[in-house]
Amino acid sequence: MSMQFDTRPAAYGVVIRDGAILLAYWKQDGKEGWTLPGGGLDLGEHPVDGCRREIREETGYEADIRAMLGIDVGHWPGEERLDGSGRDFQALRLVYEASITGGELTHEIDGSTTHAAWVPLGKVPGLNRVSLVDIGLRLHRERPLNGKLPAP
Repeated sequence: MSMQFDTRPAAYGVVIRDGAILLAYWKQDGKEGWTLPGGGLDLGEHPVDGCRREIREETGYEADIRAMLGIDVGHWPGEERLDGSGRDFQALRLVYEASITGGELTHEIDGSTTHAAWVPLGKVPGLNRVSLVDIGLRLHRERPLNGKLPAP
């Protein structure tokens, strides 16, 4: 028997520069926290294009999307969904390494994030953050180098 649920593909960027990570502050329906810049893909949109678009919308920066670091799967039972639909929700979150190529730090208008900031990596553990931040940092640390994983 197949369970009925909604799936949403999304793409996020791990952007680290000068010992700091670029994060966006997400706030929606009474929940909030720092997250990686990124979000849901538009219908038919390539994940790399969607990641680039989302970084621009949430931070004001133009980004070069590099290697895919990994894919995370999030699951929220229907009763926990913010939209009240009642169906279980699965997010397929493609996480990419990215770098800034232009633009300037600005805040998203009328979106799910309120502002963005460069946060020193040492301050991340003390932040109110969504789990995707830790997942992205772990994937970034474990990224393959020349096809091989770094030594532990």
